[in-house]
Amino acid sequence: MKEAGTIPIGSLVPLTGISANDGREFQNGLQLAIDEINAEGGILGKQLQPHFIDTGNQTAPAVVRAARILISEHRVHAIINGYNIGSQNSEYEPVADAGIIYIHHNTLLQHHDTVGSDPERYFGCFMSDPAEYWYGQGFIKFLSWLRDTGQWKPRNRRIGIISGPKPYSIVIANAMASVSAQFGWQIVETPAIVRHITNDWRPLIESMRSHDPAVLAVTHYHIGDLARFQLQFMEAPLESLVYLQYGAMHRSFSSIVGEHARGVIVGTVIGLLHDEKGRDFASRYRQRFGADATPEIGCQPYCSLKHFAIAASVAGGTGAPGDFAINRRVARFLLEIPYRGPVGTIAYHPRWQAAIPYPDATQDPSLGMPHLFYQLRGPDERSALIAPLPFADSTFQLPPWMK
Repeated sequence: MKEAGTIPIGSLVPLTGISANDGREFQNGLQLAIDEINAEGGILGKQLQPHFIDTGNQTAPAVVRAARILISEHRVHAIINGYNIGSQNSEYEPVADAGIIYIHHNTLLQHHDTVGSDPERYFGCFMSDPAEYWYGQGFIKFLSWLRDTGQWKPRNRRIGIISGPKPYSIVIANAMASVSAQFGWQIVETPAIVRHITNDWRPLIESMRSHDPAVLAVTHYHIGDLARFQLQFMEAPLESLVYLQYGAMHRSFSSIVGEHARGVIVGTVIGLLHDEKGRDFASRYRQRFGADATPEIGCQPYCSLKHFAIAASVAGGTGAPGDFAINRRVARFLLEIPYRGPVGTIAYHPRWQAAIPYPDATQDPSLGMPHLFYQLRGPDERSALIAPLPFADSTFQLPPWMK
């Protein structure tokens, strides 16, 4: 329950289940932001009090139930968390009924549709990263940039795409396929959609071998599944660049895969920059949560809460469930005031109420969240940030399994 004189902040976190590795980082990132804000006096003198609810397998009933607990029992003024992929925006309904602020990183194009369908009702719903669609076209643009700048000379123009079973992964795969021809690439057949993830990726890898692609892109995102894919790929590697989506940037991926991680390209529409802000955050984060923590994940709710605190301070405070007027003011200033943190710039699109990606939707790096491409170097080395400019701190290297 709420303590007198505090601002309760809720978080819907997958602390158990297949996304638990990310869930722990989401919890860590939000807790670090709360501690730092409280140490500086809170929001207009009021301390923040966190409430974490486990969403487990992230189904719609689980996420909705957790949201209702936070609203009805803990009377939270805002819910801020990482992703819950599987709820398909169903938690927006109790949030909208309560009129509180909800900031998440579900990375779903469906967010645009929901907010756009009734902006008045969903005024408090924000997605603090770009939608998954941008992964697809952004990846094709990245490959083309590597090719056109001479950093990589592809031996052919063929791309093999393997998608996971969830709509999130399928949207990314289809977005890659939809723009590839515009940039001179050919998708071999159509994206291969894995309807049921198993521990054996070898049949899919072998089917791709027959097409001899220059690039093999996997749009599934669970860490353990990606680790098994990479280990099995390295048993008899193709002469292909390997792109693994999002999950492979987690520290546990490199811990499982070891030296076989070297050379893998990992893309994320929200991650940690290697600039002064990013390095400083990573240092504080690892000092607090250990050397094996993954600040690239924890930075997401960390930045969103910092942004919320600024908007709430300018708005004159925060509102409990039912305090629509004050929460509308907070929402207004979230839209009007960009925030530059270790993930880059959070600047919400006025209609989408989602972060604008750079360089996919804006050419101004000060007004967009950079779509980052890391290249893994090894289990004991920091990943290299190779794109986009001007944020890159390293350059592409040909993976060791390629000639």
